[in-house]
Amino acid sequence: MKEFKAESKRLMELMINSIYTNKEIFLREIISNASDAIDKLHYRSLTDKKLKVKKDDFAIVIKVDKEKRTLTISDNGIGMTKEELETNLGTIAKSGSFDFKEQNKKKEDIDIIGQFGVGFYSAFMVASKVEVVSKAFENEEANTWVSSGIEGYTIKKATRDNYGTDVILTIKDEEEYNRFLEEYEIRNLIKKYSDYITYPIKMEVKDDKETKLETINSLVPLWKRNKSEITEEEYNTFYADKFFDYDKPISHIHTKAEGTLEYNSLLYIPSHASYDYYSKDYEKGLQLYSNGVLIMEKCADLIPDYFSFVKGVVDSPDLSLNISREMLQQNRVLKTIATNIEKHIKNELVNMISDRREDYLKFWEAFGLQIKAGIYNSYGMDKEKLQDLLMFYSSKEDKLVTLKEYLDNNKDEKDIYYACGTTNEQIKRLPQVEALINKEKDVLLCTNYLDEFVFKIMNKFEDKEFKNVCSDNIDAETEEEKEELKKLNDEAKDLLTLMKEEIDVEDVKFTSRLTNHPVCLSTVGEISVEMEKTINAMPTNDGVNAKKVLEINAQHPIVKKLQDLYQKDKDELKKYTKVLYAQARLIEGLPIDNPTEITDLICDMLVK
Repeated sequence: MKEFKAESKRLMELMINSIYTNKEIFLREIISNASDAIDKLHYRSLTDKKLKVKKDDFAIVIKVDKEKRTLTISDNGIGMTKEELETNLGTIAKSGSFDFKEQNKKKEDIDIIGQFGVGFYSAFMVASKVEVVSKAFENEEANTWVSSGIEGYTIKKATRDNYGTDVILTIKDEEEYNRFLEEYEIRNLIKKYSDYITYPIKMEVKDDKETKLETINSLVPLWKRNKSEITEEEYNTFYADKFFDYDKPISHIHTKAEGTLEYNSLLYIPSHASYDYYSKDYEKGLQLYSNGVLIMEKCADLIPDYFSFVKGVVDSPDLSLNISREMLQQNRVLKTIATNIEKHIKNELVNMISDRREDYLKFWEAFGLQIKAGIYNSYGMDKEKLQDLLMFYSSKEDKLVTLKEYLDNNKDEKDIYYACGTTNEQIKRLPQVEALINKEKDVLLCTNYLDEFVFKIMNKFEDKEFKNVCSDNIDAETEEEKEELKKLNDEAKDLLTLMKEEIDVEDVKFTSRLTNHPVCLSTVGEISVEMEKTINAMPTNDGVNAKKVLEINAQHPIVKKLQDLYQKDKDELKKYTKVLYAQARLIEGLPIDNPTEITDLICDMLVK
C-alpha cells in the first residue's frame, strides 16, 4: 500500500470533516468528474478527425447494488493511465482537469467543471472504500486504484472492456448512509445537482422482466434555450416544478449575457408571498449553477433584500469557486452578475406599471411592504432605486398611484400631501384631510405603519417635499387668511395660554384650515401622532410622545363660546378645554388618560 503524503492526509481529514458540510454533494462531484472526462475525449475528437467517437455515444451510467452496498458511477470518457491515477488520485489537490484547461485555455468550447482536485475525495464522507477502475483511451491496459481513506491506496492491473472509468463506492454501514443505496434518493440527487449535465445520466433500473437503462437528467436547461422557442406554459411548468408553487408567477425575466462576462438567468416574480416570507425564517437567494451543475441552493449575494421575493436560477461558466464548491468567493464576477440582475428586476417592474397595471397592482399587494422596507432599512440610500416603484392611495384619483403620477396630476402643488391612519375612510374623516379635500387638494392616504417613516427618510421626491397634513407646518392658506388668523391669535393670546396650561400640549391656537370640525390635533417636530402610536406599539420600554398642538377652527361657533367663558367663567373654560382636547385625541385614535373625568364633564355640560 502506498501512503498519501503527510500534508495530503491532513488535507483529506480536513476536507471530509470540515470543507464539505453537506454529504449528499459527493454524487455531484463524481458525476462532474465523469462529465469532465467525457469532455476531454469529445474535445479530442473534434481536433483529431481520425478518431471515430460520436457525441451521441457518450453517457454516464449509475448502478446500485444493495446486497454489496455499492454505488457505481461509470463513464466512457478519456480514462486514466496508471501514471495518471497515481498523479491525479494519489496526490490530493492535484487536478487533471485543471491541467487540461490550462493547456488549452486559449481554445474555445471547453467547459471543465472540476478544477481543484478535491471533489473526488468527498466520496469518503459516505464510503468506507473507494475503487476506481480506469482504462485510458487508445490504451490496452486498465488499472484499479483502491483506498479506504487516509491510510493510503493501492494501484494494480485490472480488466475493463472499453475505455473510461468506473468509480465504485462501498457505502458505509451506518444507518444514516442507507439512503444512498435507494434508487429514489439517487434520482433526487441527480435531479437536484446534476440535472443539466450535458451528457445523459442513465440509471440501471430493474423490473421483473429485464434490466434497462433510464435517462434521469434533463440535459439542456430551460434557461439555455432560445426564448423564442419556449412557450409560456413551459415557463410556468418549470416554475411550478422548480419552486413548488402552483400559482402562476406574475412575470418571468429570461436573460443571456455574452462577451466579457457570460451567464444565463431565469427569474420569476411570484404572484403571492410564501407563507413564511415576512418571517425571520425566510431565506432569500437564487439557485446558482456553474455549467449546469448546482453550486448553491440559495445564493443570497445575488439579490438585494428588497427584491428577496424573486425566485430563479443563474448559471455562469465565469464563476470562481473555492475549494469546496459549496461556497463562492466574493469576487467581481458575482457582484457584476448581481448588479445586472437587480437592474433587470427593476426594469421589469417599471415596465409592468405602465404596460400591465393589473399585474403590478397584484404584485404591490403581495410585496409592496418589502419595497417600502428597502428604503427604510437602507436609511434612504436605496431610495433612488426604489422610489419609482412606490404606490399610495390618492384621495383625488380614488385609487393607487405612483409618486410620479401624483405629481403629474397635481402640477401646481409645491408639496406632496399625505395623511396616515388605519383605513382610507378613517383618514378621509380626519378634519385636516377633509378640509384639504374640500379645497380639491390631493392627499395620499397611508394605512401602513411604514409609510410615514419612508416619507421622513426620503424627505423629497423630484424636489417636492412630503408634508403630513396633520402637522402644523402645512401652508394651505391664502395670504389674506394668514393675516386674519394671525390677528385672531394675537387678540386671544391670554385665552389660548390659559387653555394650554390646562392640557399637555405644545401649543393651542386658532386655525383656518378646518371646515366643519371644531378642533384637531397637529404636531411639531419629527414625531407625528401616527409615528407615536407605531413606536409605542413596539415591544420596548422606551415610549415617545409627539409634540401636539390643539388647533381650534376659527370659523366654528365654539370660538365665541370660549371667548365668553374666558370673560365670565374661567373654571368652566378649563372644563371645555379638557373636553375639546379629549375630542381631538379621539379623532386621532389616541387614548384618553382619564375617560371617567371627561364623561363626567360632558354630562355636567349637557344638564346645564
